[in-house]
Amino acid sequence: MNPAAETPKSPDLSLALLTDLYQLTMACAYWKSGTADKEAAFHLCFRAAPFQSGFTIACGLAQAIDYIRNFHFDSSDLAYLATIVGRDRQPLFDHRFLEYLGNLKFICDVDAMPEGTVVFPHEPLLRVQGPILQGQLLETPLLNFINFQTLIATKAARISLAARGEPVIEFGLRRAQGVDGALTASRAAYVGGCSGTSNVLAGKRFGIPVAGTHAHSWVLSFESELKAFAAYAEALPNNCIFLVDTYDSLEGVRHAIEIGKQLREHGYEFMGIRLDSGDLAFLSVKARKLLDDAGFPNAAILGSNDLDEHIIESLKTQGAMINVWGVGTRLVTAYDQPALGGVYKLSAIRNPGGQWEPKLKLSEQAAKITNPGILQVRRFRSGNEFIGDAIYDLELGLPLAPTIVDPLDPTRRKHFALETPHEDLLVPIFRGGHLIYACPSLEDARRRTQEQLAMLHSGLKRAVNPHQYPAGLELGLDKLKTSLILKARGEPGH
Repeated sequence: MNPAAETPKSPDLSLALLTDLYQLTMACAYWKSGTADKEAAFHLCFRAAPFQSGFTIACGLAQAIDYIRNFHFDSSDLAYLATIVGRDRQPLFDHRFLEYLGNLKFICDVDAMPEGTVVFPHEPLLRVQGPILQGQLLETPLLNFINFQTLIATKAARISLAARGEPVIEFGLRRAQGVDGALTASRAAYVGGCSGTSNVLAGKRFGIPVAGTHAHSWVLSFESELKAFAAYAEALPNNCIFLVDTYDSLEGVRHAIEIGKQLREHGYEFMGIRLDSGDLAFLSVKARKLLDDAGFPNAAILGSNDLDEHIIESLKTQGAMINVWGVGTRLVTAYDQPALGGVYKLSAIRNPGGQWEPKLKLSEQAAKITNPGILQVRRFRSGNEFIGDAIYDLELGLPLAPTIVDPLDPTRRKHFALETPHEDLLVPIFRGGHLIYACPSLEDARRRTQEQLAMLHSGLKRAVNPHQYPAGLELGLDKLKTSLILKARGEPGH
């Protein structure tokens, strides 16, 4: 697959205005106040795993890279910004600021977790360091790219785990939120573990295998189901999966078998049947017996009909004989939780060449108090299993035998012994605005997801009430955070 085909590119289209207005008003204020070049560090993270999952799959970095690499304000962007007015009906933006934007060159450093990495709450998926104005302008687009794709990749991984290694085909195009929602969902679902998609444009753009059957309308357009199957087999003898539930599902299986025998006489094997309604567990068991008795033990049974990880697990428990899963609406819309809730927060600031000053945002809710510093995540493992993650500040460093503290419960701690095998998860992407990262192919990102999931304890992969993975603040960072909280609240001695 050609990696360059992964992200659709339109050289004539600037996406610089894919942002919230307040990012531009803040940028203007930084410029006017003379603080635009003050250095800052921003981190993108999420506070709670989606779907009450025991893990989350990082996704969307490739699109973020493409956006940053092509970041610029073109003449039409500037012309539009010049039309925006304030409450006094006068131009909101000074024309000199618009000239500044027109000449802006991205010079930030960016570090991020590769796509397909297993991640956990409060861990930074991405870090931006550089002029505060530039880092601020990246907030909204980065959240847009990474929040949604991480959400869908996680849902796809959960569904694929429920399918226990059997193929999952993403069928969600017709129910997705618009064109871009459909395309990015197809891509993220593939990273998360789906085997293919029905979305042909996603197949073209991203190199994802495409798959499909036929609709009920095909059957209804003929005098009988048998004639519909026969005509379809004649047209596409090498791609026959028959949708059997237009009238009577088990009679439909018998008709599929009859046409399957005719295909075999002409040197073809029919691929299988699709069940899209009714009692999928009962019907699939009956269908399997009919297919096996007729000499088609390799014919697949594809199940669809508003499936998700919970329904698939239930069908498995009931002994369903489905071995290919078509999942649409509940996957591409993240039906039970339609947003990840990722945030992008300032965590440190300094004057050029000066010392970093850690920053945090207070809240009455402990989960919303941000982590200060220039953050990195170190993952520890024992054998072939991940055993814990330490979020640490690069300025403070990390002890050789660190202790981590749960961000929401300081009494929960975990110690890692000296020389425990580990790796740092945030890798360099941009340096001084120059891309230095070789973006993996989509296949590599998908493979990384599988490898990462294989390193998780099985209890973390349960669809319901999963085990909690130990991911926390390194003890020194936790002490720094506590000190800054007390100081911000005006506690004596701080």
